[in-house]
Amino acid sequence: MMTGNNGNAPILSVVSDMASVDRIIREQLHSDVALINQIGEYIVNAGGKRIRPSLLLLFAKALGYSGEHHHTLAAMIELIHTSTLLHDDVVDESSLRRGQPTANALFGNAASVLVGDFIYTRTFQMMLAVENMRIMHIMANATNIIAEGEVMQLMSLRDASVTEAQYMQVIHAKTAALFEAATTIGALIAGAPEPTITAAAEYGKQFGIAFQLVDDALDYTGNADDIGKSLGDDLREGKMTLPLIRLMQTGTDKQAQLVRQCIENGNNDNFDAIVEALSSSDSIQYARGLAQHAAQAAARAITPLPHSQFKETLLELAAFAADRNH
Repeated sequence: MMTGNNGNAPILSVVSDMASVDRIIREQLHSDVALINQIGEYIVNAGGKRIRPSLLLLFAKALGYSGEHHHTLAAMIELIHTSTLLHDDVVDESSLRRGQPTANALFGNAASVLVGDFIYTRTFQMMLAVENMRIMHIMANATNIIAEGEVMQLMSLRDASVTEAQYMQVIHAKTAALFEAATTIGALIAGAPEPTITAAAEYGKQFGIAFQLVDDALDYTGNADDIGKSLGDDLREGKMTLPLIRLMQTGTDKQAQLVRQCIENGNNDNFDAIVEALSSSDSIQYARGLAQHAAQAAARAITPLPHSQFKETLLELAAFAADRNH
């Protein structure tokens, strides 16, 4: 079991809580509509790291929460993440996630989008049940930012002129925003003072940045079996992620032209040549270096938290976000 260094197993210090979260997820995915049940069950069985809900639980426990809503809110966070994945896979035309066929590959694009909508709206019903306007405000903002991030990324597809600043804006919106919402809510429901809530938000934001930076590096250096998706998907989709942006900045003219050609054509026919070019430069190390920097910032943010097994797990998870190979 995980205490922070193995993303495929439950996080040890909240493993009993995660069992309750998974139960709520199954309950909330239930519908009288058979296709929703079928796709929902497939999604749950496909697994996942459950890192976002775990972070909410860890912050709540690290700050002494003893209420009844943390499991529901953690399930809500995971379901929002799930709904975004369903939509993302349709937009990206992905066929593999977590080592399994995507829902859109099995059930079709229309069904995936509509079930994603069902899950998304179900999470707002869950928010209402908690009866906390500040949580609703946090989640309304976060989901809106996530949608903006996805649109920004869509607008930048097949554009080799994307800058590092633009890339960072996208990953903060599409990935870090939900991590930030999870950690903020964990501190909020524990009744933490405002400076601590702000620190929790900073941890989540920096954690999410580190997580996405590594994800984008692994699309060129990972093992398909380990990361659960096909390598080169970003190149095929025409996404300018940080390794390619760095290569455009520091590589040879020939390498820059190769990147531009691949991105503008939106295919991974030259994937091996791109990997070779990245290997001959500092592009992957640069991306992972920024991930390390973000992970360290996340760890620094929670320095004021009282010592506990939950704080230790949060520190281990920050390191995991930057060091992982899957």
